[in-house]
Amino acid sequence: MRRKEDARFIRGKGRYLDDIVLPGMLHSAILRSPYAHARIVSVDTSAAEAHPKVRAVITGETLKGLGLAWMPTLSHDVQAVLATDKVRFQGQEVAFVVAEDRYAARDALGLIEVEYEPLEPVIDATHALDPDAPVIRDDLEGRTDNHIFDWEAGDSAACDEVFARADVVSSCDMLYPRSHPAPMETCGSIASMDPVTGKLTIYTTTQAPHAHRTIYALVAGLPEHKIQIISPDIGGGFGNKVGIYPGYVCAVVGSIVTGAPVKWVEDRSENLMSTSFARDYHMHGEMAATKDGRILGLRVKVLADHGAFNGTAQMSKMPAGLFHVFSGSYDMPAAHCSVTGVYTNKAPGGVAYACSFRITEAVYLVERMVDVLAKDNGWDPVELRTKNLLRPEQFPYTTPLGWEYDSGDYPRTLQTALDIAGYDELRREQAAKRAAYERDGTGTLMGVGLSFFTEAVGAGPRRTMDILGLGMADGAELRIHPTGKAVLRLSCKSQGQGHETTFAQIVAEELGISPDDIEVVQGDTDQTPFGLGTYGSRSTPVSGAATAMVARKVRERAKIVAAAMLECSAEDLEWEKGNFHVKGDPAASRSMAEIAMAAHSDLELPEGVEGHLDATVVYNPPNLTYPCGAYLCVVDVDPGTGHVTVRRFVAVDDCGVRINPMIVEGQVHGGLADGIGMALMEVMAFDPDGNHLGASFMDYLLPTAMECPSWELGETVTPSPHHPIGAKGVGESATVGSPPAVVNAVLDAIGVRHADMPLTPAAVWKAMRGEPLRTDLAIE
Repeated sequence: MRRKEDARFIRGKGRYLDDIVLPGMLHSAILRSPYAHARIVSVDTSAAEAHPKVRAVITGETLKGLGLAWMPTLSHDVQAVLATDKVRFQGQEVAFVVAEDRYAARDALGLIEVEYEPLEPVIDATHALDPDAPVIRDDLEGRTDNHIFDWEAGDSAACDEVFARADVVSSCDMLYPRSHPAPMETCGSIASMDPVTGKLTIYTTTQAPHAHRTIYALVAGLPEHKIQIISPDIGGGFGNKVGIYPGYVCAVVGSIVTGAPVKWVEDRSENLMSTSFARDYHMHGEMAATKDGRILGLRVKVLADHGAFNGTAQMSKMPAGLFHVFSGSYDMPAAHCSVTGVYTNKAPGGVAYACSFRITEAVYLVERMVDVLAKDNGWDPVELRTKNLLRPEQFPYTTPLGWEYDSGDYPRTLQTALDIAGYDELRREQAAKRAAYERDGTGTLMGVGLSFFTEAVGAGPRRTMDILGLGMADGAELRIHPTGKAVLRLSCKSQGQGHETTFAQIVAEELGISPDDIEVVQGDTDQTPFGLGTYGSRSTPVSGAATAMVARKVRERAKIVAAAMLECSAEDLEWEKGNFHVKGDPAASRSMAEIAMAAHSDLELPEGVEGHLDATVVYNPPNLTYPCGAYLCVVDVDPGTGHVTVRRFVAVDDCGVRINPMIVEGQVHGGLADGIGMALMEVMAFDPDGNHLGASFMDYLLPTAMECPSWELGETVTPSPHHPIGAKGVGESATVGSPPAVVNAVLDAIGVRHADMPLTPAAVWKAMRGEPLRTDLAIE
């Protein structure tokens, strides 16, 4: 089935934030700090306020008087809305100007005079806990250092025991550098406070409308029913649009102050400099094994750079909760991990960009460690993985960290990828190219890289998940109108995943109604049930499950109506897609459209049974879902320049039952491109003064069609046993699994044990000469 939403998108008829114009709407702009760390001595806004088109200038002191100077983050920290005491990263918000048009607002920023007292910044997380490091969060009572949290999981004693008896131990230090989701549409908001009704309406680019409404209510003290969040079409989110940014809050204050709607939209540099980044983990791994290649244990120490404010969208009561999957897809007796979070003078970390701050880094670490172990001992990386992968009969499998993987056939998934790629032939080709290069110094170096990943997605179980104390259940409401047309209302919110198609197909499958006759409503808190939105591949695992269950609930009600129509007992009816009929008499049947009309008529129903065909469901999953995949990458490296060409990429995903294979493939294509970008070119680098060196697409490089091969996809299907339709989710899988495959391929080509991402030509060239390059910092 083709995507329902594409009809409007390909005609340019989407409705994005910048398409919305409200009567009397004003425009705004934010003055940002040029320093990474500096005390604010004074802020003079008088010249800006005198500008003939300026309607208001809001500073941190303005907000302080309203009790709005600080706002909560998703990680139970607080973040300055507009800086009052000092700035803590380059690009931090200092003042907010509201004017009659966007150009006047931008012009007025240059009229604001701010006197700063520069302070020494902390840019390198590895020095954040040095005794002489300046304290970044001196706003927090009793704060004497830059430490945020310590977290650990696993059994350290069990790890010590297996490491003591291991035949071989490999270790490696690695960095997963800071990157950015870089959605096509930047973040923005239009706030409109009605002074008569007291209702606040906010149009905003959010992936989590209901969560935003609750947080605004907590910050502003307004009752939730007086706040309406409307999220129109979104030009990409990738986690970047989960949290609340200061610009959103300032737009609300601007509307209250001016009595008019206020629009705020950031530009690209602002998006890259100040909105939530991803990754930035310094990791040390140790893997123990027997002499015949059985993995015994994995020990990990992590230093997590969370920026100036801890705003990570970590949907867990544990600050690094889903790093629990760092033992990967392997059957190992013991594993232990410790994570330390620190503040630095960088923008706050926050997004769930392909499970950032947990799964993505965990998968990268274990897959790099398997390759390091293989290289150290002369083992083939395929044979090492095959020997240690979990077997189908082991599911449900409880990991050394206590998480229960639901289902999978890992060996079959890996073998499918090897078969598609022609692995043995690739190794023969690689050997021939290596021999030619060593013989006469010409040609390219070829590399083959593998990764196997298990994700933990669906953000749901009560025992582990919450946001600011909120549960993780999602709601679904379904109503069949008298004419047989249906409306499904959901708490999740699409940013391009094809929700209008996917969820209509689920209802169609359950009720036998054409998907074209099912409208999917999302993104408006006044029209949809409460839920936590879209991130962490939770749309199908949670909202998809709620959709299937609410459709089944409607079907059970339709069965009672059909029984009344056919003057028989409901137990005497059988369901065939689209209609109920009397057992043994298919001619005595009623279609769903006929049943819908009857449900709204004066048909006499059994006592206690109400008419109409509608239902509401709140679904709280009993467990996460665990999609997996095997990826194989083939690269060619120019030894003279270090340039990497990704020649082939094979991706075999198991996301459980697939609702729409075309949409699944599209999701995978996008994630694979993400992975190539992160592995080869994307990095948010900083100089020693904290200046952001990637604040435009001239400096922060993104992959294009030129860097991407023609993807080769395969699939295996092992349904999730606890999901109503067996689906597991796929939105983030490719972004999680592809970076280690690309890195493993490049290092396989050049024969280097390890080098950090991104493997730019300069980094590869230096690595081949034994000169490691720290790509995230510009060292003088």
